[in-house]
Amino acid sequence: MLIFRLFSVLILVFLNGCASSPEKPSAQEEVIEPVTIDEPKEKTQQSEVKTSIDPDVMYMLMAAELAGQRGQYAIALEGYMEAAKRVNDPRFAERAAKIAMYMRDGNKTDEAVSLWLKQDPKNPTARKIAALSALRTGDKQAAVDHLDAVLKMDPAEFEKTVLELFTVLQRDGKTNFFYGVLDALAAKNPDQAVVYFVQSLLAMEMKDNALAEKKVQQALSIQPGWDKALIFQAQIAVISGDLNKAKILLRNASVKYPENDKFKKLLAQVLIKAAEYEAAGEVYQGIVLADPKDAESQISLALVHLQLDRDEKAEDIFKQLLGQPEWQNQASFYLGKIEEKRGHTQKALTWFDKVTDGPLVFDSAIAAVSLLVKDNEFEKADSRLGLLAGQFPKQRLRIILMQAGLFSQQKQYEKAFGLLSGALASQPDQRDLLYTRALMAERINKLDILEADLKKILIKYPDDAEALNALGYSLLANAGRYVEAEKYLLHALKLQPDEAVILDSFGWLQFKLGKLEQAKSYLERAYAKQQEGEIAAHLAEVLWHLDRKEAARKIFDEAIKKAPEDEYLLEFQKRILSSEK
Repeated sequence: MLIFRLFSVLILVFLNGCASSPEKPSAQEEVIEPVTIDEPKEKTQQSEVKTSIDPDVMYMLMAAELAGQRGQYAIALEGYMEAAKRVNDPRFAERAAKIAMYMRDGNKTDEAVSLWLKQDPKNPTARKIAALSALRTGDKQAAVDHLDAVLKMDPAEFEKTVLELFTVLQRDGKTNFFYGVLDALAAKNPDQAVVYFVQSLLAMEMKDNALAEKKVQQALSIQPGWDKALIFQAQIAVISGDLNKAKILLRNASVKYPENDKFKKLLAQVLIKAAEYEAAGEVYQGIVLADPKDAESQISLALVHLQLDRDEKAEDIFKQLLGQPEWQNQASFYLGKIEEKRGHTQKALTWFDKVTDGPLVFDSAIAAVSLLVKDNEFEKADSRLGLLAGQFPKQRLRIILMQAGLFSQQKQYEKAFGLLSGALASQPDQRDLLYTRALMAERINKLDILEADLKKILIKYPDDAEALNALGYSLLANAGRYVEAEKYLLHALKLQPDEAVILDSFGWLQFKLGKLEQAKSYLERAYAKQQEGEIAAHLAEVLWHLDRKEAARKIFDEAIKKAPEDEYLLEFQKRILSSEK
């Protein structure tokens, strides 16, 4: 008995690893399950694999095994190749092929796979590797033949195989050639809907929506009720921006195949995307009535109710779902959101703290912190954030930014600046850390750091409108840099012409330049979009200088009622309004 072992390589790694020149493999190896080859007691039918091993072949295999263990892969490869040629056992050729792929030796891989297929022509893995090799070398006929064999052996796995191959070939720049191979395969198998369907999938990957639509239509002409193709056809319409077409397709499919809820569920999602919440709710209501055990659709219906401000109806559904362990956490999260909306902080916190498992645990914890901050419970919020840092190491960045925001709200700008600087020591190019530190730098009058951080962002992201706006606005503090500020603000305005804070910045620049009417125009547009304290203060000051003092007072009075502690409004009141008394 011979037991031999060799490192394992997953098929996807095989597909990714077949190159024309060998590379030294990693020192790390894994071991596959031992393969035992027993010498037969008597000769069986001729069609069975020949497993009798003569002493020379036994020696080759033992030498190959030892070489593999020592990392001498070339010697191991030659041993298994020679054994595969002498013994009609496809396992030896398979080992040789996998070693060759691990070594990235294309020629040896082809030789081993050819032998492997000769001994085991119905092996799907061998066919996939052979197809990849043919596609990479541009051998169209061989590629078609191998894919045709894969299709006939296992039509259900054909789609997955093609997508695996496409992932590799896309990097090799062989996408168009691969698509041409599939065209030839379709001509050879005109009645196989799956071939046209995978062509449709690839066409979408190639950003050719029209071709994707054509190919999925061909698939559906062969297999009209194929739900997967019908759904993909609707998805093509959504991606193409034609929501009406998607709705028509899905409604027709829902009527024609009423027992298949996939069409109804996707229809509801498309209706939500089109902001047709009432219609989406009706679809989900129908699904739930037909199947009261469909908890996923119940959740979706409840979320639609929330969107339509039907909180009580949503609440009823979520409370019913509390009795189902797999939905308890999700239901608790949204019940917390409902109580938060009602202003019931303690009730909301109780619900958020009930979320102990699943994807919403972190979101619930953050929602609880945000509630505490809103109620000025800064110490409790800080304590919770400290615990989160240990529980969710992958969310470290988000937690740091929240901690910085917490310090900022308490006007502890130096503390926030120090926290962000410490985080930047290990992530010096992290955009959000740089931007947030720039804001804190402005608060503590470190304008050189503010400018440096924002410019560092713009080197990497020259079209970052937020950074452009922040830098341009900060330069307005220096009359000698208005021209430079205008350059940044114009760029930001071009990128986001309807963004309120950018309109505000550009309007304030016009005021600084003495262009009061232009300033008023931009600031009125900004205030109409976002009635925020700083924008209100800017608009009021421009109106004041235009001698429209009553209008200025009206803007101020409305804004101060909403935000009595806003520092910009209070500064305007002290500097402008108080001087009139």
